[in-house]
Amino acid sequence: MTVANLPIDDESAALYTIGQVADMLDVQVAFLRRLDEQGVVVPGRSAAGQRRYSRREIDRVVEALELIEEGVTLAGVRHVLALRGRIAELEADLDRLQTGRHAAKGRSVGG
Repeated sequence: MTVANLPIDDESAALYTIGQVADMLDVQVAFLRRLDEQGVVVPGRSAAGQRRYSRREIDRVVEALELIEEGVTLAGVRHVLALRGRIAELEADLDRLQTGRHAAKGRSVGG
């Protein structure tokens, strides 16, 4: 294993316990459990079934906290985050299409 391939470098690696995340974000463990129950975040699970959070899931918790501070309900938070995810997917699709179009245009001009 090289240093470049460590799990800690993978933002989707579920490495952090619920207690660690609660301490990092200064929130209650019960709040994190509620976010999981409501489908706002989906932490991984250890072999023993304990929640394990990735950096990506921690970022979602932070986003949820920001939305809640603005007065959005948990159901609203779930919808907002789902919409943000869909927007990111569509933007990535658009970027791929534009890159492909530019590449095809370059081949036809130079070809």
